[in-house]
This record gives sequence, C-alpha cells and structure tokens, in this order.
Amino acid sequence: MVVSMAGFTANDAITKTMTGAMNAGQVMLVRGFFATALIALLAWHQGALRKPSHVLDRTLAVRTFCEVAATVSFLFALAHLPLANVSAVLQALPLAVTMGAALVFGETVGWRRWLAIAAGFAGVTIIVRPGFEGFSAYSLLALLCVVFCAVRDLATRKIPTDIPTLLVSTMTASAVALSGALLVVPLGGWTPMTGGEVGALACAAMLLLVGYQFIILAMRSGDISFIAPFRYTALLWAILLGYLVFGDVPDKAMIAGAAIVVGSGLYALYRERIVGRTRPAAESTAPAMAPEGM
Repeated sequence: MVVSMAGFTANDAITKTMTGAMNAGQVMLVRGFFATALIALLAWHQGALRKPSHVLDRTLAVRTFCEVAATVSFLFALAHLPLANVSAVLQALPLAVTMGAALVFGETVGWRRWLAIAAGFAGVTIIVRPGFEGFSAYSLLALLCVVFCAVRDLATRKIPTDIPTLLVSTMTASAVALSGALLVVPLGGWTPMTGGEVGALACAAMLLLVGYQFIILAMRSGDISFIAPFRYTALLWAILLGYLVFGDVPDKAMIAGAAIVVGSGLYALYRERIVGRTRPAAESTAPAMAPEGM
C-alpha cells in the first residue's frame, strides 16, 4: 500500500510539473493516451475486452462521467495549489463515501462515525481557510474533486459484477484522454512538446499502472482493515515531494487541518472494524481513491 501511494503521488508531482508547460487538456490527452494503451493491453491480455457491449451500462457511464469531471477539477487545483494541500483535501474522500452511502444507500452509520465525518470536514475547512488571506478559489476545485470521486465510488458499487475491473479502467482512461482532446483548444490550444515532456507524461502513466498493481496486491494479500490506514501515507509522500520538487513548505493551518482529517478517517476505519464492517470507507482504499485518469 505504501509503494502504491508513492506511485500515485509521484504521478501527481510529474503532472503538476507538466501543467506549467501546457494546458490541462493537453496533459489529459497525452498522459491518457499512454495510460489507455498500457491498461488496454493488460485488459486484452486478461480477456477483459471480450464483451464490448458492457460499456453501454448506465452505471458505468455515470462512473466515467464523474471520473472525467474529477480529473478536470483535480488538474486545475493541482496546477495552482501545493501538492500537499490538494492531497490533504483528498484524504476526506473515505469520509465523503461513508456519508454518501448512508444518505443514498441507507447504510447504517453510528453517531461516532457521524462525529468523525463532521470533524474530518472541519479539518478540510481549516485547510481551505474560507474567508482568510490564505484562501484560494482553487481549493474549491479540490473539494469538488472529492464530491465527484465520492459519487464515482458509490456508482462503482452498483456496477454489475460481470463487468471486469480492467474494462472499467480501460473505459475510464480512454474517456479521460478523449475529454482532454476536446479541451485542448478551449484551454488555449496545443503547445509543442519536447521529448522530455512526452517521456515525463509516459512515465506518469506507468506510475499509475504501478500504483494499481501494488494496491491490488495489497488488497488481495492482507486484511483490509489493517491495510486501509496506510492509504494516508499518500499525504506524507505529497509533503516530501512537494518540498523536494517544488520547494513547498506546509504551514501550520495545513498541517493542523490534515491531522484532523487523517485522524477522523482513521477513527472511522477503527469504528468499522469494531462493528465488523469494512464498507464503505475502507472500500475507497481501492485504486480509485483519487481520479484514476490523473
């Protein structure tokens, strides 16, 4: 799980670097092309593409739309905010999924977990700091990304079990790449790329695949209630890479807010283990924690 989080976060760092050289649509298109090629090849090898009619499933369409919307929100937030800040806000995703499962699916959530959810979003408020000098409107895009990711995760649970996971991932990656192609011109047009920039985006796509593979290994070989808390190491990787690559030093408000969010998430996972449940918060420890297309 720790290696997986490192892979996903390194992908974020590369992507943030590239958003300074080209628009978000171009990043989505080029990186999405490589990601689609890699995942589609793996899906073909595993026989997941034998029934293309599965792509017509309505729930899968909802999931794909939310994934594209989450990716766009994430990239714009990532381009204008420190890597650690965006990562800290995204750590509220399991709490958002827990709340959504209670409100949409009627799942039982005790008062302790409701308090954890409230505390977690209070922590997000500290990170975002609405009304203060440190507030950035792009923080709202990070929050919007959490909303889309939560809806995506809830929709994922309703996808028919006969639809292979790799087919879902292939459709997601290709939809993100296509959406990027449609956004290139509205966002300012195509920027000529160097070989190094193409290679960097190809590397980012490969890191996504590494993240997927290691998280699948973790989920299949270990106790999910024990493994789930290690998803929060993504925040540690984000702080480290943010400092080494971009020179970002988290301020006290960001650290305090992130500590509250992580503490709330860990407590919610603990309560789920106490009552003998691993859903829904632990379920968002799957590869789709943050936008897959990113």
